[in-house]
Parts: sequence; structure tokens; C-alpha cells
Amino acid sequence: MPVVRMLRPVACWMLQSPACGCRASVLPSRLLGTSPRQIPMDANFHSTSFSEADQQRVLITGGLGQLGVGLASFLRKRFGKDNVILSDIRKPPEHVFLSGPFIYSDILDYKNLREIVVNNRITWLFHYSALLSAVGEANVSLARAVNITGLHNVLDVAAEHGLRLFVPSTIGAFGPTSPRNPTPDLCIQRPRTIYGVSKVHAELMDYAVQIFHEAVKNGRFECNLRPDTRLPMMYIHDCLRATLEVMEAPAESLSMRTYNISAMSFTPAELAQEVLKHIPELQVTYNVDPVRQAIADSWPMNFDDSNARKDWGWKHDFDLPELVTTMLNFHGSESRVAQAN
Repeated sequence: MPVVRMLRPVACWMLQSPACGCRASVLPSRLLGTSPRQIPMDANFHSTSFSEADQQRVLITGGLGQLGVGLASFLRKRFGKDNVILSDIRKPPEHVFLSGPFIYSDILDYKNLREIVVNNRITWLFHYSALLSAVGEANVSLARAVNITGLHNVLDVAAEHGLRLFVPSTIGAFGPTSPRNPTPDLCIQRPRTIYGVSKVHAELMDYAVQIFHEAVKNGRFECNLRPDTRLPMMYIHDCLRATLEVMEAPAESLSMRTYNISAMSFTPAELAQEVLKHIPELQVTYNVDPVRQAIADSWPMNFDDSNARKDWGWKHDFDLPELVTTMLNFHGSESRVAQAN
């Protein structure tokens, strides 16, 4: 099961809260809690090699979250619309429901999860179901159930039916005692939230996407972090491609179970400077939020992803200049459509 630590992707669409750092693994090296169903000691989550010609049957749990819809679209182009099933416990928007197969799936219902895997002949499972930070901290018992018990259910189903399994983690899994610049694949981790402990996708500081919207719409932007706050970022195209690449990597090429994935690291000041090349009249001010700043200061500044690049050839496409150009083009066209409407 690949777990890959990816920077939370900067999305030009679909993210309610922008830019992020995400950490994913090829099998979580730290599992919390216990499962009522024991996984065989010799279970191999990444034992089969798949060729490009193979037609996988894919299930995405928590599919209405930040990455699920985009991943479904990405994989449907690869494996065919009917071979990629989105699932969630929420009612999908009409455009998502009409875009391809969608089913109800509660990861805490182990029997139902098994039925879905068996009835749909699932071969790959992407586990995005999770309770994010704010809700998780407000309801720790629910977060523990969804993020930990739910994960064990998925692990057991994957082991029982020989699935290839991908589980994302988060930059929030690191803490203030972790090395920050760069952060290696394996290091001390002491997160201070249930969200971080359960290694789910985190909602990061919102400057990395909001600046594009505000620049195009208003010509000004107020940042809630210090201008020198460095955080790792990734464009969503790279995030989705990395997800597929690690799933398709031959088992014998993987020297470890948890990988960092990196693309770029930048500060609000560096981002603003790049945006100013396109919008010289942009006015950027800083009004530091102590809470957000404290969180950002506890997170890695750079990820060392040399093992992923060596083992399975990971290489990002988007650096900061490409990211800024792409995001401004998107938000510029979005603004023009809104004005026309």
C-alpha cells in the first residue's frame, strides 16, 4: 500500500481551502489503535506489478473531499469512466454524480465495505476518508473512529482481497521537534493534534491560492503569515500524477514504505514577488495571525524526497513560475466568465 508524503497540492479548482502539504505512505509505518480483524503477518500490500495495459477497478473513499473528485477524473482518463468509483457518505453535487459511478460507502461499516470491493471487483483502493483538523479537534472521539478505526477497516479489506492500497497522510503529522529544512522521509514526529496523529490531509494556510483570486479580483491581498514563512507546496497536477506513479511502481523498486514527495517550497514574499511580475499593481500587506503562524512554524519548510526520485523516478513538473502562470490564467478566465454572467 503506497503511503506518500506529498505537499498539500495547490489547486486551481475544487479546493475550498487552498494550498497544502500532504504526506502519503506505501503502508503507514505508524498505525494507531487495534483492529478486530487481524491482518496476516505475511500480507503484502504491494506485491503485484501492473502494466499500463491492465484495466484496474478503482474505489475512492471519501471521494467528495479535496482530492477525490480530481483523482477520479484523472484515473477515468486512464482506466475508463466506468472503472473508477467515487464513494462518500454525503450526497454528491449533480455534476459529480453525472460524471461517473458514485456509491454510498461508510468506512466504519466493514461489511458494506467488503461488499463494495467484492461486488465491483475492486483492485485499487484510494482511501481519502478522514475527519479534517477543525472538526477533528472539536470531536476527538469521532476523529479517532473515522481516521483510525476506518483506516484499519480499509487495511483489513485490502489485505483480505489483495488490493493495492493508497493512503495519504499529512504535513501535520510532523511537529515542532521534527527537522524542518529539509524534512527527511524518516524522522521524529510528535504532532500535537488528533488530526496530525491520524495522518490525514490537512487544511494548510490559505495564502497560496487565495492570493491569486484576490490579485485578479481586487488587486490587493492581505496575508496572515509572516512574509518569510517557508512551506512546501505542490500543484494538484503533480500530486495526482505522483499518486498514480507510486501505485504503478514495481514492488521491487520500492526500498521503503513511506516516501516524501516534494515539488517546491516558497514564502509568501517569494510568491508575491512572482505574482507581481504578472500584476505589477498588486498591493500585498501582512496581518499575522498568531494561531496560523504557530502552526506553520511547527511544520516542515522543505521535504527531502530524494528516495522517491531514486526509487521510482519521481519528478515534479510545476515550479513556482509555472504555478503562478497557471493559477493566474485560471483565475483570470474564471473572473471574466463571472463578469460575463
